[in-house]
Amino acid sequence: MDLIINAFLFVSDSALDVAPIVFFLFVFQLFVMRERIRNVQQVLVGFVFVTVGLGLFLVGLEQTLFPLGRLMAQQLTDPEFLLDVSGHIGEALVWQDFYWVYLFAAAIGFSTTLAEPALMAVSIKANSVSGGAVGVWGLRVAVAVGVGFGVALGCYRIITGLPLQYFIAAGYVVVIVQTAMAPKIIIPLAYDSGGVTTSTVTVPLITALGLGLAEAVPGRSPLLDGFGLVAFASLFPIIAVLTYGQLAVMKQHKAATGEPDADLQEEDSHAL
Repeated sequence: MDLIINAFLFVSDSALDVAPIVFFLFVFQLFVMRERIRNVQQVLVGFVFVTVGLGLFLVGLEQTLFPLGRLMAQQLTDPEFLLDVSGHIGEALVWQDFYWVYLFAAAIGFSTTLAEPALMAVSIKANSVSGGAVGVWGLRVAVAVGVGFGVALGCYRIITGLPLQYFIAAGYVVVIVQTAMAPKIIIPLAYDSGGVTTSTVTVPLITALGLGLAEAVPGRSPLLDGFGLVAFASLFPIIAVLTYGQLAVMKQHKAATGEPDADLQEEDSHAL
């Protein structure tokens, strides 16, 4: 019964969230574009499906993924567990002793990104607009790899206590260099990929992991050190997608000519 009530509340909240979108779309279509809305019945049914789907999706997150993510974060960052697996009984922990945390962070970042509805939508649209040049699964896996690596590196930063700005600044230097070398077809998509990863599924889980890790590591502040994983999850997908585009163009050119090309930036790849 409680589950049904929660589902109804989430669907109601989703309806309130979707209502402004519906209102502005209809107003602009009727009074700005001055055209009638075609297939009104299908559009309304589609909005109903979106509203109910969002509500049920949030129920699933609240009942399963969020509690599971919090539980795993608490267990993996428990000092007793870390001392046991590291073998440093009675000794101070070092950053290498947290390898299970790094593996879990990479796995949770990768898996949650693949499940992101926003990334699915962007991948499908990119594949459609590019005429198949950008592969749906290729883009999703590249972004997921970037998020997994970024979250694992962010956990390393929390454990070591190194300043966040050093990592972010160095990462954007890499992005700038890659932008000058990457094929033009992939650059805008790569920059957008960093934003779509920080959505409904990924953010709550990695935030819970960061806060739990900061609370478990001696000398770390949850407020100062616990946050920042979302920044890593936004930055490293850009690097991963740019790398994905560069490798795809190199592979295509090598297969066609057998020799490296000195100017890959101007080529559009159909192997993305």
